[in-house]
Amino acid sequence: MPQSPLGLAELPIGWTGGRTVPLKSALAESETDALVVLHRGRVVYETYLHGCQPHEPHLNASAAKSYLGLLAAMLEHEGLLRRDALTADYVPDLAGTGYGEATVDQLLHMTTDVRFDGRPYDRILEAHRYWAVVTPSLRPYGYTGPATILDHLATARTAGPYGREFRYENGNVEALAEVLRRITGLSTAQLFSDMIWSKIGAAENGCYLLDSAGSEMACGGFAATAMDIARLGEMLRCEGAIGDRQIVPPEVVSSLGRVPEGATARVQLPRASADAPGQLSYRDLWWQLNDGNGSYMASGIHGQRMLVSPRRDLVIVHYGAHILSPSLPQSPLILLFAQIADAVATTSSAV
Repeated sequence: MPQSPLGLAELPIGWTGGRTVPLKSALAESETDALVVLHRGRVVYETYLHGCQPHEPHLNASAAKSYLGLLAAMLEHEGLLRRDALTADYVPDLAGTGYGEATVDQLLHMTTDVRFDGRPYDRILEAHRYWAVVTPSLRPYGYTGPATILDHLATARTAGPYGREFRYENGNVEALAEVLRRITGLSTAQLFSDMIWSKIGAAENGCYLLDSAGSEMACGGFAATAMDIARLGEMLRCEGAIGDRQIVPPEVVSSLGRVPEGATARVQLPRASADAPGQLSYRDLWWQLNDGNGSYMASGIHGQRMLVSPRRDLVIVHYGAHILSPSLPQSPLILLFAQIADAVATTSSAV
């Protein structure tokens, strides 16, 4: 990647507790593992902490959801996927289950309402149970639950009306991943490779965590280097193209930063944190910042982020290992990114 480094390590950042600290301190306090900033296709800042190395893949966590949403939108553009189709139309194994009764559009916007195996729904507990499905070493003693992702999805039952409220749940993504496998006859990894990864100039392989049946953990099990994810973001910033090669249809890319009128607008969220610019919205497994710059973001737990801000010509990739605890405030990453964007724009204009 072309390099135009800016001295951002000492950039003053408005931070938690009403303090102003250098960027390097904010990164250390937020348990940052890697940060890559691109402006107009050039690397203006790149740093790695806590032993993270540029060539090593790092778990993307739920940021991986957005990559699957991109694949789904591309297949829809090709006429291979229908948003109004039921999941069971593509995956008969899920007929009669909570996800089989959902439309593809409801999976993409997380507007289903399911319970697993008759349990009262709790998002955090269900996330832990999901990890027990895909990772035997995390199963409690005497575990007798599902051993594959598809078996886990089959325990979901409808708990309320669909299409009304946003309800963040990993199963939506895994059901969608199975739909894409049935449509294409390809694994998630092969589909991602064929349609995107092999075409963006990635320097390293990406990889997926697999369940015992060999199915990818599409909702959060993808790992890649920070720079390769930055390449993905730069391709999207350039309306889906690298040079004269169109990789993602521009119509698909243009939809990522907006929430249209109608049903999908119902998934708009209230201010998620003090640093959120107005409201966050959710479309096709991507977060929209509604910041006036057409910005959208792939976001994962522990600080995994890939932000694309087209009107600022900016891409930011952040990897973290945030500690999740009620006693520790969450690092205001969106605020951090906004301040980096302001500094980059100012410095670039001056140059």
